[in-house]
Amino acid sequence: MTFSARVKEELSGIVPHKEHCLKAELQAFLDAEAAFDKAEILQHTCCKKAFLRGLFLKSGSIGDPEKIYHLEIVCETESLAEKVRDLIRRFELSAKTVERKGHYVVYLKEGDQIADFLALIQANVSMLNMENVLVVKDVRNNLNRQVNCETANIGKTVNAAHAQIMDIEFIEKHIGLENLPEQLREIARLRLENPEATLNELGEMLIPPVGKSGVNHRLRKLHEIAEEEKL
Repeated sequence: MTFSARVKEELSGIVPHKEHCLKAELQAFLDAEAAFDKAEILQHTCCKKAFLRGLFLKSGSIGDPEKIYHLEIVCETESLAEKVRDLIRRFELSAKTVERKGHYVVYLKEGDQIADFLALIQANVSMLNMENVLVVKDVRNNLNRQVNCETANIGKTVNAAHAQIMDIEFIEKHIGLENLPEQLREIARLRLENPEATLNELGEMLIPPVGKSGVNHRLRKLHEIAEEEKL
């Protein structure tokens, strides 16, 4: 059974307790266009919700949230679509309309708004299922972003370390590390011995320890020495 079918199965089991809500829901099935010309049909907020529930049962559908965020109600006329869109917007949902194959479609495309609409029409179980999907996707997306960020940072660290080692090896060949000041000689030795270490880790190996900015300053100085020698 599709997600859309499960939502409708849940909604079909709802029987309005108030007569005016029942009339509003039935009106959506019989002649939705006429409901906007009868103020008494939609005079209460609960009736508006019942009317939307009836419309969804009659001509609505919703995509599987695991694959797509899309809920729509198909209307036979443009005027009805506009009225349904405006009615949904009264509940602070950003409904939009589009023409498709001679029909007019009112739709929602955002996951959280679709979940709110399901709650609005009392499809509470489906709403919870939808929210579970949203939470899982959000966690998964955050994890992917974190992994991508860490991978990028690792790449930058590796590339920077490689460039630093190239500078140090050039200095060793053309100048000699023994001819460097003690602070630069020590950081050069540590970088050669620990090509995968971060700046913080290199700083902790020094005696006394030096912060990240201090290590970076010394490595920059080595780079400048290498560049000057190349000239």
